Amino acid sequence: MGLRILITGASGFIGGRVAAAATTTAEAGHVRLLARRPPAPPSAGPEGTPQVETVRGDLRDPASLRRACEGVDVLIHCASAIGVDEETARAVNDEGTRSLVDAAVRAGAGRIVALGTASVHGRGPFRAAAPGTLPVAPVSATSRTRAAGERYVTEAGGTVLRPHLVYGAGDRRMLPGLVGLLGALPGPLDGGTSRHSLVDVDDLAHVLLGAALSPRTRPGPYYVNHPEPVPVADLLAAGETLLAHRAGPRRGPAVDIAEARRLLADHPFALHHLDMLATDHWFADDRPWRELGRDPGPPFAEGFTRHAEWYRSHLGPS
Repeated sequence: MGLRILITGASGFIGGRVAAAATTTAEAGHVRLLARRPPAPPSAGPEGTPQVETVRGDLRDPASLRRACEGVDVLIHCASAIGVDEETARAVNDEGTRSLVDAAVRAGAGRIVALGTASVHGRGPFRAAAPGTLPVAPVSATSRTRAAGERYVTEAGGTVLRPHLVYGAGDRRMLPGLVGLLGALPGPLDGGTSRHSLVDVDDLAHVLLGAALSPRTRPGPYYVNHPEPVPVADLLAAGETLLAHRAGPRRGPAVDIAEARRLLADHPFALHHLDMLATDHWFADDRPWRELGRDPGPPFAEGFTRHAEWYRSHLGPS
């Protein structure tokens, strides 16, 4: 008969990829997609793939969550509110996740897997940080409320997967934010020698689904990133490539971190990206790939090229 899987955030950047993967796996018997604005129903897959149902729900509406959880075996929670005011973040990420987890437990779901974030640890430097070695020390409303949501999942015996930076087609925050930062400077950024953990959105989605299906998945948090940390120079090169497509070649001299901070003093969003880039954010955890039998895919320099055309189309000319 197969497992009955509920996926939240099915219309989002990552949740949409998880939904696409789930609807083609034979291990699922029925896939229920929860979204505030349900996407168009997926086309029927080949024989042997799961039935797919799309339902409307909201993490701020506990009754809709109880209905969505009825009869499910597995919950994959990918929905969150990012970059919103603190009241909304608390209602969605904290209280909403608590209501969802309660509903899943009451419905008898045997496994809960949630998409978390390494930002719950606050700002680095983090160098080859292993699971269980860092305190939870969030510094923003988004990360504070997501940390609270993660706690409900783990207290219920569930699993949390924490990526650091996620890239790929559909990314409207990470690399576009970097391009915005670079575009605010008169020349290329000399970012120093920091290293960063990244993961391709498609690889992350397959790990989320794998964790939900594998008997080897352990309760508690995992870090999910490509095993090879990315030198900041590679990240900046990708950003400069996209910026050149948007605005033409650069002519100014290189700008170091200190000078960039001075120039961006009135741009808090760009300063946030700059501070992250200037500091190591490298998390080491091979369990998602080793224990769940998933391939981490190519390193960033190669993986970026697969998505470059989408980024160019999304960013467009200036």
